[in-house]
Amino acid sequence: MIDFQNVTKTYRLKGGVRTIVRDLSLSVPRDRNLALIGRNGAGKSTMLRMIAGSQAPDRGRILRHGRMSWPMGFSGGMHPALTGRQNARFIARVTGIDTDEMAGFVADFSELGSFLDMPVSTYSSGMRARLAFGISLAAKFDCYLIDELTEVGDAAFKKKCRDAFRARLENARVIVAAHSEATLRSLCNAALFLNQGTVRYFEDLEEALAAYRRSLGV
Repeated sequence: MIDFQNVTKTYRLKGGVRTIVRDLSLSVPRDRNLALIGRNGAGKSTMLRMIAGSQAPDRGRILRHGRMSWPMGFSGGMHPALTGRQNARFIARVTGIDTDEMAGFVADFSELGSFLDMPVSTYSSGMRARLAFGISLAAKFDCYLIDELTEVGDAAFKKKCRDAFRARLENARVIVAAHSEATLRSLCNAALFLNQGTVRYFEDLEEALAAYRRSLGV
């Protein structure tokens, strides 16, 4: 699914350098659903962005085999002056998806009604999340990336999100950065454990969670 080849990523901070990962060489099998676990600030979101290709490592290469999604529910790429429908069509063109198919799916899934034809700048945070999640699910990927967010809205809409997402996972893989062990267990069977600049791959999720708890002293 992913090959890391001598990957290093650091950040310069006041008083020093923070290392996210150093000289990581690893091949993640295609049949794994991968959890990214670690303390706050360990670099889980950075790792997810590097896997997505939206952020580059300082050194090394990340090879992706198959189509990787952007982080699910991400709304940062939307233009606030465009309507929800226009944003959906624009993203469809950029990603090579039929624009009518994308717009139709988003209109049905997001349940935004007439708001879909209003500028995104007028949306509440919940409406933006509905739009972003609808756009994410409209695109077919070989691997979906999730940064904490898997569902939005009221109970009925959350169920709709869960059902649609699990339908996608019948033919795709997932990489999840999250703190909830219940969420990770429901979606993942392997893990990358980020800890003070080192990254360990665990074929078994429970072994990874146990190692993470030991690092916390619990």
